[in-house]
Amino acid sequence: MTLKTELYSEAIKRLPSTGQIILGHQENEQIVVYQAYNRQIADYTVKNQAFGGSNYSYNRMSWIKPNFLWMMYRCGWASKENQERVLAIWISKIDFESILSEATFSSFNPAYYSSHEQWKNEINEKEVRLQWDPDHDSFGNKVTRRAIQIGMKGDVLKNFGQRQIMAIEDITEFVKEQKVLVDNNQLDKLLIPIEDVFKPTEETLCKRLGVE
Repeated sequence: MTLKTELYSEAIKRLPSTGQIILGHQENEQIVVYQAYNRQIADYTVKNQAFGGSNYSYNRMSWIKPNFLWMMYRCGWASKENQERVLAIWISKIDFESILSEATFSSFNPAYYSSHEQWKNEINEKEVRLQWDPDHDSFGNKVTRRAIQIGMKGDVLKNFGQRQIMAIEDITEFVKEQKVLVDNNQLDKLLIPIEDVFKPTEETLCKRLGVE
């Protein structure tokens, strides 16, 4: 696995414990996002370094998560049906921010919209959805910090799946190894990818998305 890791216990000390924070594994001008799929989709994607094939559909919303532990909560450490394979997907920070710039909240929030009609218009016009959800610890328990997940459809999804991806790595074996440690309550040995706070360069975008 090419992702650099650190002890979970060290990450807890280093990272913010509150706020709506975008955490992600970053190197130079790239950031990693995660998705989990079944064997057929994962095999095709890793082999072709792009999404496609007879088992993958571009006609539905597809969600990416830059936060490793949120992905582990969602896929049950690669144990849930059709989420048995975890993929680390490298894209440029410029492309990631471009996707964020197209996002609208998946549900109405008066803190970010002047009216329900404004939100509804954006839902109808934009192809990217944004959700802030409680982040989770290694056991899947909710924590105070909130994590982002981003849903894409239409042309934005096709652009992501066919052109923006720089590399795709299957990290399932690493995930399974760490799940054994979690199951045995050996958190002193648990490794996770090194993550840092990512903040969009445009302050207006941060404000519009609620990034802290």
